[in-house]
Amino acid sequence: MAIATMTTPLPLSLFPFLLFIPALCFTICHANSNLLCIESEREALLKFKNHLIDRSNRLSSWIEGKDCCEWTGIVCHNSTGHVNQLHLAPLSEPDEFATNAEWEAYYNSLLGGKINPSLLELKHLSSLDLSNNNFSSIHIPKFFGLLESLTYLNLSYAQFQGAIPHNLGNLSKLQYLDLGGNDLKSKSLQWVSGLSSSQYLDLSSANLSKANDWVQVTFKLPSLLELQLSFCGLEDVPSSINVNSSKSLVVLDLSWNRLTSVPKWIFSLHGLLSIDLSYNSLEGPIPDYFGNTSFLEVLDLNWNFLNSSIPNFLYSLNRLRFLSLSSNQLQGTISSAIGNLSSVTHLDLSENQLNGQIPLSIGKLSSLKLFGVSKNQLNGQIPLSIGQLSSLKYFDVSENQLNGTFPLCFGQLESLETLDFGYNLFEGIVLEIYFSNLTRLTTLKASQNMLRFEPNSSWIPPFQCQTIELGRWQLGPKFPHWLKFQKNLSELDISGAGISDFVPIWFFNLSPQFKYVNLSYNQLAGGISYLNVKDSVDLTSNRFTGPLPRVIPTLQFLILSNNSFSGSLFELVCHSLSRERMEVLFIDKNLLTGEIPDCWNHLESLKILNLGNNSLTGKIPPSLGRTGLHWLNLRNNSMFGGLPSTLQNLTNLCILDLSENHFSGNIPAWIDDKLSSLTVLSLRSNNFDGHIPHEICDLQYLQNLDLSHNNILGAIPNCLSNLSAMAYRRYQKNYQFQWASTRTTLISFSALLILKGREDDYSATLGLVTSMDLSANSLTGEIPKELGSLVELRSLNLSGNLLTGNIPDEIGNMELESLDLSMNQLNGEIPSSFSNLNFLNHFNVSYNNLTGQIPTSTQLQSFENFSYMGNHLCGPPLTKHCSTKRSPPDVANNGSSSEGSNVNWLYVSIVLGFVMGFWGVVVAPLFFIRSWRHAYYLKLDHVSRKLYVSWATMADKCRKLAGEEKVVLSQTGQFSLWDCFDMGVGSIACAVKEGVKLYVYNIRAAHVEKSKNLAMQKALEDAMSQGLSSKDAAKQATKAGKKAAKLATQKAERVTGPIISSGWDFFEVVYYGGTMSEGFFRGKGTLLGAYGGGFFGEQVLGKFGYLVGSHLGGYMGGRIGLMVHDVANGIHYVLRIIEGKEFDKKLTDSEF
Repeated sequence: MAIATMTTPLPLSLFPFLLFIPALCFTICHANSNLLCIESEREALLKFKNHLIDRSNRLSSWIEGKDCCEWTGIVCHNSTGHVNQLHLAPLSEPDEFATNAEWEAYYNSLLGGKINPSLLELKHLSSLDLSNNNFSSIHIPKFFGLLESLTYLNLSYAQFQGAIPHNLGNLSKLQYLDLGGNDLKSKSLQWVSGLSSSQYLDLSSANLSKANDWVQVTFKLPSLLELQLSFCGLEDVPSSINVNSSKSLVVLDLSWNRLTSVPKWIFSLHGLLSIDLSYNSLEGPIPDYFGNTSFLEVLDLNWNFLNSSIPNFLYSLNRLRFLSLSSNQLQGTISSAIGNLSSVTHLDLSENQLNGQIPLSIGKLSSLKLFGVSKNQLNGQIPLSIGQLSSLKYFDVSENQLNGTFPLCFGQLESLETLDFGYNLFEGIVLEIYFSNLTRLTTLKASQNMLRFEPNSSWIPPFQCQTIELGRWQLGPKFPHWLKFQKNLSELDISGAGISDFVPIWFFNLSPQFKYVNLSYNQLAGGISYLNVKDSVDLTSNRFTGPLPRVIPTLQFLILSNNSFSGSLFELVCHSLSRERMEVLFIDKNLLTGEIPDCWNHLESLKILNLGNNSLTGKIPPSLGRTGLHWLNLRNNSMFGGLPSTLQNLTNLCILDLSENHFSGNIPAWIDDKLSSLTVLSLRSNNFDGHIPHEICDLQYLQNLDLSHNNILGAIPNCLSNLSAMAYRRYQKNYQFQWASTRTTLISFSALLILKGREDDYSATLGLVTSMDLSANSLTGEIPKELGSLVELRSLNLSGNLLTGNIPDEIGNMELESLDLSMNQLNGEIPSSFSNLNFLNHFNVSYNNLTGQIPTSTQLQSFENFSYMGNHLCGPPLTKHCSTKRSPPDVANNGSSSEGSNVNWLYVSIVLGFVMGFWGVVVAPLFFIRSWRHAYYLKLDHVSRKLYVSWATMADKCRKLAGEEKVVLSQTGQFSLWDCFDMGVGSIACAVKEGVKLYVYNIRAAHVEKSKNLAMQKALEDAMSQGLSSKDAAKQATKAGKKAAKLATQKAERVTGPIISSGWDFFEVVYYGGTMSEGFFRGKGTLLGAYGGGFFGEQVLGKFGYLVGSHLGGYMGGRIGLMVHDVANGIHYVLRIIEGKEFDKKLTDSEF
């Protein structure tokens, strides 16, 4: 990581000049003077004050009749009494943890208004400082160019705007000019040539992109020592321009500009001691010319695109004190010649691609105070010579591949203040003695290593750290007691440290400076009543219980995910969180109950709210729409109602996840105009109805749309092709949110998406995922061919709807990785263009009316058969071969009803026909209609004889089935429930049986869903034809759908699965030597038992209950059927006697 906090030191030769002005100020300010200020100057100052805006009354001492030399900000000359200096800069800014009131007081202290020309009366004014005020974008007054006595003018960061007045060039005595940090511009710097006495010139942040003369003009200034031109939009100067070499320039800052190469004219400035070219776009190798700058003391080239190795000539610049090459693309190794940089105190090579080991010669840099090589590819062990760097204060080797045990040399660095070796491969045990000499240590960062630290319980660390990060160390199982002595602790990370304990009472009161605490991924238990942490708390994935803790008002991030906190949100949200600071709140995956309180309007700074996976109820409170949310997650609760209109105020919302609740109503039309930044919209598994609003099509940044498992009706809008982020890469975003202003950790937006048939939580890669899921609704009509233009879409799921027509050829032009069109009413062939879907790894078109041959491609033939079942398809991977003739005509139109539900009724009619025709019609007349009984026995016996002869030829397994004059007791066969566990053929047979039953169960579920959708569609059409409103029509359709689903469920429960079991039992009895009549009765008993047991089991335990209930019910029913068989044999015998010999003769002589 680039060490941005270290500022470039100024050359020593410049210090006398910089110290001159403040020293002079203090000398004059504190001198005793018996002279009163000049009357005319006092009047001029009062006029100047009257035009200023002074909200905090800073200038209250400026009173008429009082000595102006005693006024705030005024310095008079010691002998003449003339006003010599005017210093009106405010006090320094509050720190980052200041309250809103403190910030408001600071902003009120800034002077504003207009600057009166009365200042011209101050003829002897030599120093004017109006910096860091707020003059609300007014122009710099031109009369400043008439203040001829000025030697010091500081207008920096005072909110001036517009062109720089060229008459400032008239100030020939001016030695110090600072206009930096304003919104100024200048098309030419020719006016600067008049500043003949200038030694310090700062035009930072001024737009000088059109000032092509800046080099020629500034280098002509004979006395210029320091030139600051950062953030000026400067571009490369043509090499043809003649540049005069400045002999006086010592410091040159051209950082944060647009330079693509190091200007060659820089190397003609032989007096330069400091060069800052950081944050430009410098490319290529580091120029050799730097080898000629032997007097260079400061070289800052960080944050560019330099891509060479570190050149050897840099190692010869033995006067270098500051060298920063961080955040480039430097490669190769660090040469042992680095030991020649004998004067270097700051060496930063971080964030490059350096490899190899840290050379032993690093120990020769006796003056080194800062050493940074983080985020490279360095390996090996840290050299022991590091222990010789007695002046080293900052050492950062994090995020490399360094290995070995804890480096013992660290213990010799007595001056060390910051030690960071996190995210490496160090391992082993760390002993407390290793820290015995680190008495000045304030920052210890060593997370993500495989180290174990278990000091003696009485150990008192010799240091007082402000930051300790030991994440993934093994510190447990007890909570580290030695932390009790860290009274200055500000930031602590002991996440994933194997701690299984209670948090001690003293912990959260340990330090008044506690800003950041990360205890996540441990096994910490118990309750927490109060979190005394100023900034950020992460307690993710522990075992904390009880009500939510109270927090202090400055808390900015609170993450309590995946614990067992319970109770209400009211106390925390309404009475504890602060409107000034709170930005991120994660309380997902807990046990929260009750309603979400309606008191969010005071949390204006809230950016992320995640309350998913709790047991919250009620409606979305309207006040949530008065926050500044970027991410709202209420997934998997029990909330209901519609979307409140106040949500349209969340104009910065990127992710909205309301899935798996009971929300209802229409999807609001204002979603496009007000929530235009949406990237993820997930409303899956709710009760939303109505149509898909066309306004969704205008969400140009929408990458993931999930409306599945609702009651949405109508056609798929053609305009979905306008979703730009699904069509063009440039509209896609990878949103991240910074954890805290003082930390570099990022919270990546995440969303739970159903892709490729499975549910995954996408976070870091969310910006790379694009999906559309409209499955399990009641959408009708054809698939719009316009969807084919969404070439950046990776997952499309339209399954479980009522879509008709052909699959558009345009779908094959997409770059889909997942496509699911199953369980619709699509017809025609699979388009040949699907052969172009080369990235497809999940595909399903089952249960439609598709016909013809499956197109040939590497992908389409790689899927299992179930991806194509329930159609009339042929060709690989199916075993059904395609005939040479054309495919049959569209099956969907043959005998279809107005609702178009052919496939469902085809299967249902086959099953019902089998049950009613065989088990019902054949059996009932046997006992109740005499003539039918005669014909039945006649036919049955002759069929039995024929079957017997055939079966006996294949295997002598069956006995004679009819004509016997005695009662035949039942033969149960040899296969029982226990044979399912023989780990052989029996186990395989049972597994196949249960698999078929589960398969039939899924068919039944699909049938019920389709019946529901058809009923809803018909009811909706009827309701609309009656003139009902869309809302009432949707309600009526929903009611009709539920009724139809219930009826279809009741019918289907009596149909499919048990037939499989009964057929199994029938053949099993016959195979093992039983009679066909015995198999008949056992199969019938199994059928009825499976129906009853399956129905009861499903009501209690769902799908699992269906499997268990049908199995046990079928088993018991089969046994009962065998008992009935014995009774039936007796009845059969009695009937034969009753019918007499004539019937017996017919029975014997009849032909089949």
